[in-house]
Amino acid sequence: MKRIILPLVIASTLAGCKQEQAEVVQSVDWYKENTTERIERLAKCRGNPGELADTPNCINAEQAAILADTSKRGGLDVQPMTDIKLGR
Repeated sequence: MKRIILPLVIASTLAGCKQEQAEVVQSVDWYKENTTERIERLAKCRGNPGELADTPNCINAEQAAILADTSKRGGLDVQPMTDIKLGR
């Protein structure tokens, strides 16, 4: 009985594994420079967020879009507030 169960468990475990093609991970700077590819990647990522939202390329493309949008608006020049004293 044990001889039958072990191979079945191993076979079912291996059947659940699938090999995915290794995708080249592009940097945030690359996506900032390549607007067309960034837009295409964002369309794919937003079309299937359950599977793709946490992938490195989706994260990098999203970050590049945020940075590109911020630079269009001029960004914010926020300085730390150093003169505030807490307590007494």
